[in-house]
Amino acid sequence: MSSDDSQSERPSDIRELTDARTLRALTHPVRVALIEELVRGGAMTATELGERIGETPTTCSFHLRQLAKYGFVEEAGGGRGRSRPWRMTGIGWSFTPGGDPAAELASEAALRLFRERSLARYETWRRTRGAYPPQWRQASEDSEYLFYLTAEEMAQLGRELQEVLIRWRQLGGRVDDPARRPPGSLPVETLLFSFPIEPPPPPESGAPPPAGLPAKDD
Repeated sequence: MSSDDSQSERPSDIRELTDARTLRALTHPVRVALIEELVRGGAMTATELGERIGETPTTCSFHLRQLAKYGFVEEAGGGRGRSRPWRMTGIGWSFTPGGDPAAELASEAALRLFRERSLARYETWRRTRGAYPPQWRQASEDSEYLFYLTAEEMAQLGRELQEVLIRWRQLGGRVDDPARRPPGSLPVETLLFSFPIEPPPPPESGAPPPAGLPAKDD
């Protein structure tokens, strides 16, 4: 599942989320939890999803209908009422509000929710990694790199890394179809952050940095 707001070029199957209403549909923890379970487990009913995320079938049904309204999920066919299975319509999104203030706010809220949940899973991994077999502990990655780049170079770095990650995401259709996942495979989450850690210097004219950026100490 991709949920980023970078401006790098993306594959054609990445859905761009641009309007505030659609983005706001993702700013609820129950909806994000439902999405995460459908991505990992494939089509499920509201009852099955409720058991997984600790919510009632009624609550899950309501939020599934809201997600369906904005094109994130759809009925998978078969069943009636709460016995109807639901599935994702796609798992690649890009938050691209395009300068609309309301969409910008909704994008930031949705992205914050996704990242908080991702980082919580990372903390869980750090706490419990000792319970995993050695091959999984050794295969895990936890690295940090520092570069000195221009904005254009940082964008290029992002494009190149995304090409690698997307190639692995598309491997054998495993993410889209649980039946294609090989025995012994586990869901593996990879987070990619690239961001400047200092504000840019003010223009030579002495103008202050752009609004919202902290002033750099001399």
